This record gives sequence, structure tokens and C-alpha cells, in this order.
Amino acid sequence: MTEPGAEGTPPSLADAATAATAPPSPPDSPPTGAGTPVSTALSEQASEIAAGYAFAEPALQLGRLVEGADVAPVDVRIPLSMLNRHGLVAGATGTGKTKTLQLMAEQLSAQGVPVFAADIKGDLSGLASPGQGDAKLLNRTASLGQAWQATSFPVEFLALGGQGTGVPVRVTMTSFGPTLLAKVLGLNETQESSLKLVFHYADQAGLPLLDLEDLRSVVTFLVSDEGKPELKALGGLSSSTTGVILRELIGFADEGADRFFGEQEFDTADLLRTAADGRGVISLLELPHLQDRPTVFSTFLMW
Repeated sequence: MTEPGAEGTPPSLADAATAATAPPSPPDSPPTGAGTPVSTALSEQASEIAAGYAFAEPALQLGRLVEGADVAPVDVRIPLSMLNRHGLVAGATGTGKTKTLQLMAEQLSAQGVPVFAADIKGDLSGLASPGQGDAKLLNRTASLGQAWQATSFPVEFLALGGQGTGVPVRVTMTSFGPTLLAKVLGLNETQESSLKLVFHYADQAGLPLLDLEDLRSVVTFLVSDEGKPELKALGGLSSSTTGVILRELIGFADEGADRFFGEQEFDTADLLRTAADGRGVISLLELPHLQDRPTVFSTFLMW
């Protein structure tokens, strides 16, 4: 079991790297102050665990080992080289899941790594402002052998489809493409093939597909008497297939997807920026009313 550290990270990249790579060492004497006592004598099990975390490469520190009622001077860390793998932070309410995510985001930013996080409940927005210390917090960090310092981080807020106060995140229908759209709409192979034909026609005709309304207009035109000859050489579109596509697009728009498609298109390269001081920018996606619009969020994740 690990004890999450308190919020806040060292003030500079050099300090962050030093803190991340320094091997754990027990204090000369247990720190004073209220909190869980730190045991300086390692048990056999704690010694084995300490050996497992005794690597020299840069790492994120998640907390310290807890044995019974004591906190052992064994830092629990994750090497930066391991962070390209999947991970899970799990626990009951109030056990520190959000704080753990905050610590990971802070330390990644401090080491120059950009971070993207979906902030469903707004719990992570405090990263933009330095925390406020009090006696309880300082006693707690002292009991863990940690030096706490209030630090703010470079944060940019994003709003899915412009629904919120952050930078609007939108994508054009052309960029999203027919393959992903067919999956979102639940189309079969025949319907997906017809949708690709619509996109092909729009591309060849120089018609920009920016939002759902643009796509509906092109589909409607291609099944009209005026538009049918346009696709005659390519097999055309059946009325039944286009009817399904149009109905699915209407339902898709009713779920709020019309806000996600359009201009200005968000450049995903903006998620990989660093601040002037070398720290990684933390991009937080604001998700108001997510429970009411799950399709929009899943569409964004597919994109």
C-alpha cells in the first residue's frame, strides 16, 4: 500500500529531476509533527520493495510504503520510460485517486512532458493556482519526510464543442472522415460504403464538409433528381441507404454532436506544447453534462 504525497512539486526542472532520480534514504530521526510515524528500520518485505524501486532513471514519485500503521522510508516511483503504457489508479472514495493524478500531472509537467486530462468534475483545475499550506498539511508532509512548496503549473482549459469556458475543441467533418463517422453512427458495410462515396464526391467537387449540416445537404442533393447523375458512373446511392444515413445524422445532432463539428478546427499539436520555462503544458478538457452527452465524448475519443 502506498501513501499519496501532498499536492505541490519542486519549483524548477532541475529540482524535479533531482527529486525524481535520487534514491530513497531514511531520515536520521523521525520527523516531528502530527501524522503517521515514519519507521527508519526496514522489514525484510520493505527492503525487497525498496530494492524494486532503486532505479536511477527519471521517475515520478507517487508516495511512500505503508506497513501497518507506520510509513516506511521507501519511495514508490514510476520510471518515465514506463509511462507510455496503460495504467489504472483505483480505490474507494476518499483514498486519493484524484490527488495521485494531480501529482502525476504536476511531475510530468515539471519534467517538460505535456499532459492531457479529461477533467470530468473539475477536480484538476486547481493545478493552475498554487495551493495554500496550513499547519495540518505541513505536519503531514513533515511526517512523510517531504518538503512541500506551493506551486502553480501552466494549464490550458479546453471545452468540447465550445460547451464551457475553455478553448473550443472542434473538428471539421472532412477531417473526421467517413470511416470514423460510420462507426459512430453504427452503419453497416453497405451504408459505410455509401457514406464514403458521399465524401469522395464532396472532395472531387471541392465542397468543404465542415459540419453535420454540410454533410446532410450533400447527401440530400445526391439523391435528388438533379444530383443523381453526379454519381451515376460510380453506382449511385439508394434511397433506403441514404434514408438510414440521414436519420442517424439527425439523431447524432440531437445528442449534441453538431457542436463538436465545425470551425475553427482544433490542432492536436497544441496538446504537445511546453511553456516558456520548459515545463509541459497541462491541457484540461472541461466536460460539463457528460452524463447527458456520452456520444459526443466517445466521438471525441475516437478522433
